[in-house]
Amino acid sequence: MARTGATGDAGPVTTTDPAVPRTVRIHCRIDVVVTDPQAVTDLAVAELRAADIDWSAEEDDPDTAARELRADLPLALAGLLDLPRLVEDLPGVEFRSGRCRAEPVPGGRSTPPAAGEAGPEHR
Repeated sequence: MARTGATGDAGPVTTTDPAVPRTVRIHCRIDVVVTDPQAVTDLAVAELRAADIDWSAEEDDPDTAARELRADLPLALAGLLDLPRLVEDLPGVEFRSGRCRAEPVPGGRSTPPAAGEAGPEHR
């Protein structure tokens, strides 16, 4: 087995042995146009209410949490994304962990392009 980076060395440890499992971090950036913000927040609130949450152990109550989701579309959208699903059909890949956040795109449209109008990436 070939290795680089000695113990205590800050350098990466790599191997050419195909039988040795390795952890890989995948970086993705996905830009989406939310054409129906209310549908997104409605689904996020519905999933929040259906979740098995011990509200007595939380700082918020269900109504306050629902209001926060309705007021923050990126938060609602990020909460709906299913990161393990990104790799579930890949052979030999096991989901370990992930985090997701969503943010408004600076200068992004607040409404989708009109029918027949090109989006910014097609101009």
